Amino acid sequence: MKKQKTLQRFSHSLLALTRAAAFLAAALPYFLIMGQRYFPLLNLSRTLAVTALAFLMAYIFMGRVYGGFDIGKRKSKPIIYSQVAALLFTDLIAQLFLSIMLSNETSDNRFRVANLWFMLLSYAVQILLLIILTYALNALYFKVHAPSKCLVVSKEGTDIQSFLKEIGKFQKQFQVMAEADWQDPDLEQSIYQNDIIFFYGLTPAERARGVLYSYRKKKDIYYSMELTDIVALRSETVYFSDKSMIASPERYMSFEQRCIKRGMDLVLASFALVLLSPVFLLTALAIKLEDGGPVFYRQERVTFGGRIFEVLKFRSMRAEEGGKHVSVSKDDDRITKVGRFIRKYRIDEFPQLINIIKSDMSIVGPRPEMVENVEKYTAEYPEFVYRERAKAGLTGMAQIYGKYNTSPKDKLMLDLSYIEQFSIWLDLKLMFRTVLVLFTPDESTEAFAEDQSSSADALTAELTADKAKEAADE
Repeated sequence: MKKQKTLQRFSHSLLALTRAAAFLAAALPYFLIMGQRYFPLLNLSRTLAVTALAFLMAYIFMGRVYGGFDIGKRKSKPIIYSQVAALLFTDLIAQLFLSIMLSNETSDNRFRVANLWFMLLSYAVQILLLIILTYALNALYFKVHAPSKCLVVSKEGTDIQSFLKEIGKFQKQFQVMAEADWQDPDLEQSIYQNDIIFFYGLTPAERARGVLYSYRKKKDIYYSMELTDIVALRSETVYFSDKSMIASPERYMSFEQRCIKRGMDLVLASFALVLLSPVFLLTALAIKLEDGGPVFYRQERVTFGGRIFEVLKFRSMRAEEGGKHVSVSKDDDRITKVGRFIRKYRIDEFPQLINIIKSDMSIVGPRPEMVENVEKYTAEYPEFVYRERAKAGLTGMAQIYGKYNTSPKDKLMLDLSYIEQFSIWLDLKLMFRTVLVLFTPDESTEAFAEDQSSSADALTAELTADKAKEAADE
């Protein structure tokens, strides 16, 4: 027990050492293996200095994009997936600089790509070492650190089970000890007995008492976001003499940002169309051979300013179901065999690159929702219309962190978080993070459960009935 407490006391220093170990596990294989082919990498030279600096900068940049080697904060598999993606880009950048440095007098100043087979060998060794490190260090961390005792505070009518299900996936980090109602007179006592307090489904006014007490008792605080929290994302502290205030100016893209974003859309979408042309051809052929129906599927979606456009996708459902605009449910029998595969790996979304070139969409932005969904979600959440402050995107926060069956409110919070925090850096980060979706296709494409889909259909029917009644009254 004494040894365990000592390790906990120096946990920040130990975590820093784990990150250093991860960097060495990434750098040493690259330079030692590539050095067998290019000897300047094993000696003090300009080639070594430039390549090492490029490797270090790329490693830091990709760490910021993918989350880094954050032992204790995430499960082992997500850390490994992040490292697989981050090291691939890091090695490629280092390879580019190495190739540039090798283009000297000895090679007649001609640019030659450094040996890719050696790079792939070093990449394989890097991943193997980091897999071993990740599992070993995560096991050690969770052996030293017991799960934090957690309290979940909510209110009657909140879908608390869906939240508990998600928290239950992190049993080594969180142990839910109790649930409490925000109006419980003994709430403060419950907060005092736990380490982490989750406030779920509460408005800022409802959670205020519990948050203030948790702050006073130095508890870790988590709370689900509401619209007022989204507004606070763009805020900054300002001082009028001795009066401090929170300023939340209106967010909008500057002329320069719009030009850069549009330029990125055109260049990257055009490049992707050329690069993915074999995938387009094979997918179109597979769809046609399965049932002889049309290759593409067009559907009305909503983008910036509420403008309606036709999104282009590879058809993933039976041709005769094309007119039914209903969200996909789990084990939906409308989906074809080819459709199930292309939906799993998001290949059905690729034709939207054409929509990007036409300026209907951007590479990064809120998910382009069906017209029917916008109508029914706005009826339940009026703030859903705020998503239209940005052009719909092929990828984005809702597409990366959400699933097909993510609730409309959670999807809304993700989209609004992107809009209020927009920056070119955030766009680049989300583009790189999209790669991780390919490693977890089952999670990212999880469909609506039958009860969710039925609920949505019921809401649509209710809206239709209301409109019919209004027309009759007129």
